[in-house]
Amino acid sequence: MSERTEVIVEVWPVSADGIGLWLISGKDAWRSEAVRQDSDPHTAVTDLLSVNDVSDGVKLLHSTSWRAEDTAVVLTYVAVIGCGAFVRDKWKNAAPISPALPDAVGKPIAVEATEAPIPRYIDVLMHGLRHLQFLLQTDSAARSALCGRWPDHLAAFRPALAGMYDHEHGQEPITLPEGQ
Repeated sequence: MSERTEVIVEVWPVSADGIGLWLISGKDAWRSEAVRQDSDPHTAVTDLLSVNDVSDGVKLLHSTSWRAEDTAVVLTYVAVIGCGAFVRDKWKNAAPISPALPDAVGKPIAVEATEAPIPRYIDVLMHGLRHLQFLLQTDSAARSALCGRWPDHLAAFRPALAGMYDHEHGQEPITLPEGQ
């Protein structure tokens, strides 16, 4: 009999102010231990937010992806956290998130066509932000939650549908036209 695959959740807590977007956890996501069999992933996410004292400020909580990592499946969530005038007044260790980060770190690790991608944490975060940009266009509840400066800051995070992993031809990712 095979061992049960563990489920772990990670939360990328992001906030926005007049300057830009911020990862309020600093340099990485918050990750849970294995989700208990008598629980569910969403409860593990809300527990992580509570432990980190941000549960009252959550404006949007959305699962953006999943991936296999070692013997676990990691469910990724982005938590949009409300903020006042300046994020770092409340979260001293918050790190700025720039749409230029993918260019600065280069393309993801190349894999063969039949292999699973090997996303880096920066790829996961950027995918989550692109997912929020997509929700602005397609989900009225998310659009209401992503008010204030969010639409302006997310505008630079265009969905990248293909080409991310094209290392041979040096092609740029294909992006959706505005409003798609």
